[in-house]
Amino acid sequence: MTSALGGPRPASPTGPAGPCPYGGGTGSAPAPSTPRDRVGPVDRIELLDLFGEEFVADPHPWLDALRTGAPVHHDAATGLWLVSRYEDIRRVLLDPESFRPDNAQHAVTPLTVPALRLLARAGFRLRPALANNATESHAGLRRVVTRFFNAQRVAAAVPVIERVAGELLDSVRAELDAHGSGDLFGTFAHTLPCRVMMELLGIDDLDPVTLVRWSDASLELFYGRPTPERQVELAALVGEFHQWLTSVVVDRKAAPDSFVGALARHRLPDGEAVDVHTAVGACFFVFIAGQSTTGQLIATVLRSALAEPGLWRRVAHEEGLAEAWVEEVLRREPPVTTWRRVTAAPVELGGVRLDAGAELLLMLMGSGSDTEVFDAPDRLLPSRANVRHHLSFGAGRHRCPGASLARTEAAVALKAAAGRLPGLRLTPGAPPPPVLDLLSFRAPLEVRVSDALSAGV
Repeated sequence: MTSALGGPRPASPTGPAGPCPYGGGTGSAPAPSTPRDRVGPVDRIELLDLFGEEFVADPHPWLDALRTGAPVHHDAATGLWLVSRYEDIRRVLLDPESFRPDNAQHAVTPLTVPALRLLARAGFRLRPALANNATESHAGLRRVVTRFFNAQRVAAAVPVIERVAGELLDSVRAELDAHGSGDLFGTFAHTLPCRVMMELLGIDDLDPVTLVRWSDASLELFYGRPTPERQVELAALVGEFHQWLTSVVVDRKAAPDSFVGALARHRLPDGEAVDVHTAVGACFFVFIAGQSTTGQLIATVLRSALAEPGLWRRVAHEEGLAEAWVEEVLRREPPVTTWRRVTAAPVELGGVRLDAGAELLLMLMGSGSDTEVFDAPDRLLPSRANVRHHLSFGAGRHRCPGASLARTEAAVALKAAAGRLPGLRLTPGAPPPPVLDLLSFRAPLEVRVSDALSAGV
């Protein structure tokens, strides 16, 4: 049986359905018999639940235990081998022949027949294009994408990012004035990269709210643990997304110098024009990575900056501080926490012998706290010498082509918010925010704030 993304389905996670990030079911990890603060590394690993509430709230104790006690560990619930040391992860990323990306976009939870029927009815099919592509076509497709996200284009996009940020911050200001508090996630962090990407790619016939909803549904369906009922809701949205992408790709009116136009006119290594399914697959990846994950990064950057004593008042004016803070957040709290690979042949990794076809989960978040690479990894230190040595954007052939744009958007967002709202603070007494709890994505889903200046503090 295959997943809706076209590859073998991994084993279903056991236990109750985990909490859905945007309003699905509820669930939690089984209650341990030993208090969490008194378990050793081996005991903690035995309690590991990648979708459990405690892991989602603070994964670092488990990631530390994996690195020190079982750097290549088989997780029975998901059937994945968890790889947690920096050097092992880097080796995997830099050797795509031995560790193939074929499973990178497979559905984590087996999809039910009703969900599969909805996707099939929508013509949903994603051929290997970018993140999941190990064929000869990858290099050419990647060049098309990187041409639209290179350093020159990103630099030229800064005025667009600043303008859109200013417009959204006006709404934040109005919310603060009207209610005394607000939420930077939905109003600002999650909306900014979507609007920017739509402008940069020439998409003007779609409401940004719709694109955000489609992207979020795609992430939850393929990287979450939704209930069967929730799968049907998500599949309907993903089907709509796929149909819209298909209509955009097959519309040959797109300008040749636009992203969709360049992709639709791309030639594969054999000289044939790229097929619609492959072009749609590339768009599917770019449209989600270009705004959902960047929005998650911005939310984490804003919340962590507000929580750091004295940083908020400095970051808008101190040269390079916002950029360095973004790098430290990427190292310690990246929005893309894991990524998958599959072994092409028997191989030894981290002292463990793996068979061909072993599915790996690279713990990108944990690699940023490896004490063999980073001193005092639990502290956000924007002045650290190797601040950009993290693996949060991957490495090698499949390194994120939009890394420069994501970095820039997050830094501009931080400087703009701190500059326009210098009295902003996390709302005192607010409960911990809900957290996105997908296998490969994590971020606060709220950034509740109030204005200390207007409150007279």
